[in-house]
Amino acid sequence: MSPSSRSASAAAPPPDPDADPAWEPRDPTLPSPRHRARPPRRSLPRRLLRALLGLLLLGTLLAAGALTAGYLLIDIPAANAAAVAQSNLYLYRDGTVLARDGDVNRENVRLDRIPLTVRQAVLAAEDRDFHTSRAVDPKAMVRAAWNTLTGKGRQSGSTITQQYVKNYYLGQEQTLTRKAREFVIAIKLERGRSKDEILQGYLNTSYFGRGAYGLQAAAHAYYGKGVEELGTAEGAYLAALLKAPSAYDVTTRPENRPAVLARWGYVLDGMVTEGWLTAAERAALRFPDPRPARSSAGLSGQRGYLVQAAREYLTGRRIVDEKTLAAGGLRIVTTIDPARQDALVRAVEDRVTHRLDPAARPADRYVRAGAVAVEPATGRVVALYGGVGYTEQYVNNATRRDYQVGSTFKPFVFTAAVQGGARTQYGEPITPYTLYDGTDRRPVQGWPGAPYDPANEDGESYGEIPVGAATGLSVNAVYAQMAVDVGPARVRRTAVALGLPAATPDLTASPSIALGPATASVLDMARAYATLAAHGRRGEQTLVSSVTRDGAPLALPAPGLRRTVGREAADTTTAVLRGVVESGTGTAAQAAGRPAAGKTGTAEDDKAAWFAGYTPELATVVALMGQDPETGRQEPLYGALGLPRINGGGPPAEIWARFTREALAGRPARDFDLRLMPGAELPAVPPVPDGPRAGQYETGEAGPGAARRPTTRQPAPRR
Repeated sequence: MSPSSRSASAAAPPPDPDADPAWEPRDPTLPSPRHRARPPRRSLPRRLLRALLGLLLLGTLLAAGALTAGYLLIDIPAANAAAVAQSNLYLYRDGTVLARDGDVNRENVRLDRIPLTVRQAVLAAEDRDFHTSRAVDPKAMVRAAWNTLTGKGRQSGSTITQQYVKNYYLGQEQTLTRKAREFVIAIKLERGRSKDEILQGYLNTSYFGRGAYGLQAAAHAYYGKGVEELGTAEGAYLAALLKAPSAYDVTTRPENRPAVLARWGYVLDGMVTEGWLTAAERAALRFPDPRPARSSAGLSGQRGYLVQAAREYLTGRRIVDEKTLAAGGLRIVTTIDPARQDALVRAVEDRVTHRLDPAARPADRYVRAGAVAVEPATGRVVALYGGVGYTEQYVNNATRRDYQVGSTFKPFVFTAAVQGGARTQYGEPITPYTLYDGTDRRPVQGWPGAPYDPANEDGESYGEIPVGAATGLSVNAVYAQMAVDVGPARVRRTAVALGLPAATPDLTASPSIALGPATASVLDMARAYATLAAHGRRGEQTLVSSVTRDGAPLALPAPGLRRTVGREAADTTTAVLRGVVESGTGTAAQAAGRPAAGKTGTAEDDKAAWFAGYTPELATVVALMGQDPETGRQEPLYGALGLPRINGGGPPAEIWARFTREALAGRPARDFDLRLMPGAELPAVPPVPDGPRAGQYETGEAGPGAARRPTTRQPAPRR
């Protein structure tokens, strides 16, 4: 364009609106046509989604890179130290040697020597898709992690290949590094080995309990035969053991039999589901009880029981797992005091073992003894008696949970009454002087469930009787009613607070809870009574003071006491239990020669007799149990030791007294420092009568509050 043209154009007037009807003036409120409108900004959720997708993609790339790098850098290592296991060293609290264990029973066998149904049982229990799945299952691992995090139980999500890698090449530690190595090695291993080779390695390295590694060792340990002779039912039981070897050993944990049968059935049902077993074959199988466990001669006498209890303490609190413990190499210092341990053994031998004469008295064959002593101030177990000898009688009578505790449970009912400020059906506070109707077979009042009218021992009736005296005489009718007045659920909570495990068999919230149908162990009861002795403060009951591996200490639960029951509740219970020793069924305990509190107990049909007692310094529980050595069946103790019947006030209380006297010899006698509930501050608890006499206390002269209680009572029907 020429300059003259540009000048002419610049001088031209603006267009005439009248000449161009389509032209309109621009609205000043609109943006200039020279600037395009910006697109609307994306919402925050969309931006977050894009960011998350980006992070996910980045994480996937990083994971893939890490996996590739790991695959290239990580080689299949040599066998781990568990393949050449060491012994564990157990020490007394003073550092002297208690025992050594950890000799591994192992014998590798070829896969073709293992019956097909036994192999299939293991697959049904551990990895049913083993032959068709890959070495690792990421989905299962994620699912297991989620179940663990959400409280559904710790699960590994590992395939058999991964478990074999962990058993043979790595270790049992729960770390991300070990898990990552396991992941890579499993993939590499599967690329270089056949499924049969991996399965053979797994079956030869898995731990089955009783120190047995591999199916061959397990077959001998549990059934006394070679692996080739195992039947389907036996193979299913051994496969069930893989989940929890010690818990599922029914000879040492008879109380776990229902769980064992359920797991055994789960394995067999899995075989049916996979088509490895027909429904008819499954229905025809019966549970194959294993033979009793046998132990090393190096663990004879009480040493084996002490080692067993210490191992259960370590594995039960997940300080170490069973496989690590079985592999050995640990230095374990127990809390057992050798002098007190010897004193406890002497007491049992003096009052029971040396008096047994099975040839003259058949019932003497049934006698089993268990005892545990605990320091209330620390919670430490200082002595434990598990039986006549570990190599002769494998089951530990101090830790087994299959005998009723009987009336030794009654103090927990009274503690719950004081702790909760409970009142009787008449609205009176429950104190040691509160009157109850002790008539035999009196139906409990105020219970919405089925009628309940427990019998007193020997069918005796006591009429109106104070709680303190009813405790000394162990009157069932009184305590069943008290349990209803307090609330059975509250009684159960108090028992757990004192120290009984919440999972104690038959610890059921009903009126019968007061009579002790629960099957707590002697060790459990010792912890609970130690809490009463410590004024309601419970210690972290421990059998182990330190554990080291290669010189490095392992973490243990923190020691110390914490209050679980109010002091007035615990101390008032102690005041009542002093009456049991001073003038009740536990007078034999006076031979200890120092202030003591305690309670006797007898299981149903006299199959067990208990004495649980304490001084301010020491709480000890002793039990005699009746068991047929051939069948394992619980038996009454009638006629044992030449006595018409065995009760807690007899040999158990005598053992308690002799042990306590010797264990505390040389120390000045200490009295209890008690802080009692209101209404219980009299100089002494109510006296126990010389003999059961119905209506003895109906005059209302037994103590404070008795006059407020109506002296008339409803007659109870007799049966």
